[in-house]
Amino acid sequence: MLPTTAGHEDAPAERTPSTAVEAPLPRLEGGPLPTLPRRLAAEPPGWVREVDVVVVGSGVAGLTAALECRERLGPDSLVMVVTKDVVAAGSTRWAQGGIASVQAEGDTVDEHVTDTLVAGAGLCEPAAVDVLVREGPDEVATLVERGTQFDLDAAGRLALTREGGHHRNRIAHAGGDATGAEIERALVATVTSDPGIEIVEQALVLDLLPARTDDGRPAVAGVTLHVLGEGTRQGVGAVRARATVLATGGIGQIYAVTTNPPVSTGDGVAAALRAGARLRDVEFIQFHPTVLFLGTGARGQLPLVSEAVRGEGGLLVNSAGERFMVGQHELAELAPRDVVAKGIMKEMAREGTDHVYVDGRALGEETWRVRFPTILHSCRQAGIDPTTDLIPVAPAAHYFCGGVETDLDGATNLDGLYACGEVASSGVHGANRLASNSLLEGLVFAVRIAEAIGRDLPPQREPLEVVSEGPDAWLVDPAVVPALQRTMSRDCGGLRGGAGLDRAADQLERLAGRRSEQPGLAAWEATNLLCVATAVLGSARVREESRGAHWRDDFGERREEWQRHLVVRLGEDGLEHELTEVGAEERVA
Repeated sequence: MLPTTAGHEDAPAERTPSTAVEAPLPRLEGGPLPTLPRRLAAEPPGWVREVDVVVVGSGVAGLTAALECRERLGPDSLVMVVTKDVVAAGSTRWAQGGIASVQAEGDTVDEHVTDTLVAGAGLCEPAAVDVLVREGPDEVATLVERGTQFDLDAAGRLALTREGGHHRNRIAHAGGDATGAEIERALVATVTSDPGIEIVEQALVLDLLPARTDDGRPAVAGVTLHVLGEGTRQGVGAVRARATVLATGGIGQIYAVTTNPPVSTGDGVAAALRAGARLRDVEFIQFHPTVLFLGTGARGQLPLVSEAVRGEGGLLVNSAGERFMVGQHELAELAPRDVVAKGIMKEMAREGTDHVYVDGRALGEETWRVRFPTILHSCRQAGIDPTTDLIPVAPAAHYFCGGVETDLDGATNLDGLYACGEVASSGVHGANRLASNSLLEGLVFAVRIAEAIGRDLPPQREPLEVVSEGPDAWLVDPAVVPALQRTMSRDCGGLRGGAGLDRAADQLERLAGRRSEQPGLAAWEATNLLCVATAVLGSARVREESRGAHWRDDFGERREEWQRHLVVRLGEDGLEHELTEVGAEERVA
């Protein structure tokens, strides 16, 4: 059932991108979890804006979706991009390694598909992976047409490198290790030059506007949002749109230490959950193996030491200077990220230390200066010279492999709502993302969303009446955030177990009881963090195996009966879980 909201009673069956599994099923139990709000407490919208498409998020996925929608809907169309900070402040600009696609002589689509499927540990959707890899090279070419300046080799071709899990050099990069920043620069310049795209900065999306299709199916008619300094006292307004695209990025701020920027508080995931959208495989959160270790007290966003450093010849060593990944995987330091992260955590446990090292001394001064200027700067700011010193590193929360469940066109189970990029579960990442597939995913599925909207733009629907106050609309006290982050890092991080997950559930329930009566950015973000953390925790308790980025010490092996997607949604009595088959859709020809 849908969350209890005005007009949501007696909902008919929804469109569901996945196929439910027939019996027998593993046990789907997780125990009590915190009650979650159905909406964020806020004042009623003081202003209304109508557009054809509203895109929430301004990274590679959001900006591409906006540009592609404008191209397909024509010069009279109106597209709005809503971004939480300034337009260039999201996760895309922090992407160092690059963007993977089949470009090199000798490389093939089948090889890239195979590497992706192997990294995904049995939970990738083959049809989605096929779409990603086949359509990827054309979308990279479009990036170049839009002004992205990738690094070139001496012959003027894309300079390609290799990262973990890849058996070929297929990672294009820009500015050495500033690929995301260069892509963001080019896309921002293109978007801001289009008079049909309105950009609303410093705006937090609060909730989705519920609606109905003509035949009674649940739908979305836009968003409510808060804009600093606009509208009524709190700046709350509504954007009515024929199509809504979520491209809000990740959820890294549910953890105490992450590579994600401060804006990554899971706002899009939380809003979708409250609206009745299906989330898929949210227990799979990739911990990047090599984040610059700045001491045990370091918190928040920490600098990344890109996998590409190992792709160029850097080695992982312990405190004795010994390589420890050799023999654990055929690719050693370049194994898929889940393998490397687990190898590092095991080595740290064996040594009783809180970090290991990347040895990049053999790369030389010139390579560090030209190929990895961002990492070089971060290291030197921390008093480390990677040309002569070992670089201390440890795993940290990095990438959300699950998200809002979508089909091959980015459509969700709510009519008029689409999702792409890190907020979405398109099926390409499975249980563990292959390095540098994320920027490619944002591009490819943003284009597919625009094509779907161009073929069949939904009508402008009248939103259902909703109440953003009362027993179903509430907020938690922002003061709970540090405790929430510590709890998730300790008990639902890179290594999990039943006892710790139960302890975390108890703690989140206590934190959920600390309410706030003051709507505002801090309380809205804190409540979104609680919603997302609860969903992640609930799915982590249910999945009783270790697979990909989900590693449980009480269920240490992969189990065949769990080679299925785990879907979660917010029902009348709280979170509800369902298993669906992998590979329900046919492989694209």
